[in-house]
Order: sequence, then structure tokens, then C-alpha cells
Amino acid sequence: MSLTGVIAKPKVTVGVCVKNSSATIGETIESIITQDFPHKLMEVIFVDDGSEDNTLSIIQECVSKITIPAKVFHTSWKGLGHARNIVVTNAAGRYILWVDGDMILSSDFVGKLVQFMEQHRDVGIAKGKQALEAGGNLLATLETYSRAAGRMVDYDSEKARSKALGTGGSIYRVEVIKQVGGFDENLRGYGEDFDMEIRVRKAGWSLRLVDTKFFDYERHILTWKNLWSRYWLRGYYAHYFLHKNSGLIKQYKMFPLAAFLAGILHSHKLFSLTNQRSVFLLPFQYLFKMSAWYIGFIRSHLNSYEPRT
Repeated sequence: MSLTGVIAKPKVTVGVCVKNSSATIGETIESIITQDFPHKLMEVIFVDDGSEDNTLSIIQECVSKITIPAKVFHTSWKGLGHARNIVVTNAAGRYILWVDGDMILSSDFVGKLVQFMEQHRDVGIAKGKQALEAGGNLLATLETYSRAAGRMVDYDSEKARSKALGTGGSIYRVEVIKQVGGFDENLRGYGEDFDMEIRVRKAGWSLRLVDTKFFDYERHILTWKNLWSRYWLRGYYAHYFLHKNSGLIKQYKMFPLAAFLAGILHSHKLFSLTNQRSVFLLPFQYLFKMSAWYIGFIRSHLNSYEPRT
């Protein structure tokens, strides 16, 4: 049979690193198996990092039914850096597409990201865009809008040096991950992705956004307590990230009042895109979650000076 005009697509590994995602992991897996990218050119690697619910059993049940080759690993919470390196070590794909345990991908997501990477050989990491759609409640919608607004930048610009793409919904060249030495396993909670992006940039690779959509945890109901917990933890682990990457993030930009002002700027930008008046509540949501971030950051800073017993 003639192969003239046939373009061989590379194999892609979908890496799913999860912990306590039983409420959402089923939907995530469903969105992976309904991709229009050929299943024979995909594989999925799951790493359950010490779940205390039935996440692992849900994954194992789903794996027994899907047509995509899959591997499942289970660890006793060693952190995201370690979990991601397990995926890298065992990946057969040319690329790794990272999917969080509470994400849903549009059906063309894998195909568009792989095609983009094939056409842009200077790009080390590319990411899809967060869908600007209503969440499970008003707070969840505001969180969707705020996270999407935070990534509306040119990632090749100097302005974006302090902006993280994040791993969820991002595709990485495996050769690039290995070139820069893999993920830092000392960054256990948050920040392993941003740290990787810094090293990828320093190695001369570009970071880009691609016009294909994903839906994140905000599609479900979000409570103020849950939002506080998420950003408190991000602030807490930011201390350790900044200890390694000092000066990268200006702390005054994370101060609650500065976040309030950023919320004002973002609300006007988002109103022009969504025509939703609710976006003008964003400054107050920014104030709340960055207060949580700052308190978490201070707590981790104080912990580093407490004497060990």
C-alpha cells in the first residue's frame, strides 16, 4: 500500500497525576477516551499519589474497559514532582500531555496540541485555553474567569516571565523534560511546573497557548472554604519555590491590595469578552484568595525558622 500523502502522527502519553479525586476522575477519564486522536497512537499513565478515597479503584476499573494502553502506579504521597517523573520515566510518547484529575478536555484537545507541537519545533511546552464558561455557581464562575484572565499574555514576552502556564492541559516534549533534568522532587505541593517552565525557557525553548479548550474544577460548585484552602496551600508551597527561584515573583504583586487592583483591570478585560456583569465582582474575589495565599506564604516562612524538636 502506498504511503504517499500519509502523515505519521507521533505517539502521545497522557499523564494523570492524582490524589483524592474520586468525585471527578471518572469524568476526566471519559474525556480522555472520547478524544478524536487515534487511540492506537495514545497511552495513559496514571500515578495515584497516596489517595485516601477510592480514586485508585475507580482508575483501575476504568482502565480495564478502555481501548487506550494504560499503566497505573501507586505511591505513598511523595509529591507532584516525584509523580510526574514516574510518568516521564515510563512514557513511550514523544510528547506528554498532563491532565489533572478534575479536568475535562474538549474532544479535539489532544489532536490540536500534538499538531501544534509538530508544526512549531521551537516550542517546548504548549497549553490549551481555559473555557470561559459559567461554573457550578457564581464563585466557581469568577474563579474560571480569573484563572483564564491570568493567562491572557504572550508567553514569549518578558512580561510573562513571572507567569506560569501550569501542567494541567499542557503538552511537553519528552526530550525537553529530560534535557533540563526532569521535575524537581523537592517541590512537593505546588511549583514543580513553574520551576520546570523556568528551566525550559533558559534552555532556549518557547512556551505558547493553543486555541483548544479544557474545563477545570470550577465546573462544579466552589465554596469559599475550598477556595481559601486552595490558595492557602499555594502560598504555603510558594515559599519553597521562591527559596529556589528567588526574586522571580515580586511579593508586592501578591499582596491582597495589589490583587484587588489586578481584579479591577481583569474585570474590564473580561467584560469585553463575556458581557457578564458578574465579572465586576472579581476584585473582591481576588482580595479574598490572595489574602489566603499571603497567610499561607507567611506560615511557611515562619515554619522554616521554627526550631526542630
